[in-house]
Amino acid sequence: MTVISTKRMDMVEAEEGDIPAIIAMELHPENRPYIWLGTEEEHRSEIADPAHMLLLFRDRDLHETVGYALIHLGDKSHVFELRRIAITQKHRGYGREAMVALIHYAFSVWGANRVWLDVYPDNEVGIHLYESLGMHRDGVLRQNYLSERGYLDQIIYSLLRQEYDQWASRFPARSPEE
Repeated sequence: MTVISTKRMDMVEAEEGDIPAIIAMELHPENRPYIWLGTEEEHRSEIADPAHMLLLFRDRDLHETVGYALIHLGDKSHVFELRRIAITQKHRGYGREAMVALIHYAFSVWGANRVWLDVYPDNEVGIHLYESLGMHRDGVLRQNYLSERGYLDQIIYSLLRQEYDQWASRFPARSPEE
């Protein structure tokens, strides 16, 4: 089922049959250093859990999946946590298009008070994207995650409901008709 449509993409709910493709995106050489590798069982659980959204980004013209996002929906505090975003077609604007659409969805459809994500300090492309989108750098969780690369810091970025109207005027939603 399509959850969000952008100028080029449909963001659709993942199904169990999509799990191998999701893991392949996580293993993509340009994504692997910056993204958690989920297991098949974890992805099955995320698909079944109403507190998660696992969305595939499908390019309508190319008829292929160009990325995915994993979102945790914190109902109690209206928090929209972007846990993972991976793009396989780099330097074509899919990441920016997806982020703008996800932020609009979070505030205008889901009713978020806060959208947030974390990023490793060496993910310069991600950091550039989040800062260019006007997200606030909240701070650093020092050596918060142990990976095969060692202990990694995580930089937290967010956008609040009270900032959304001004943000939306700078980054309008793009529908497929535009």
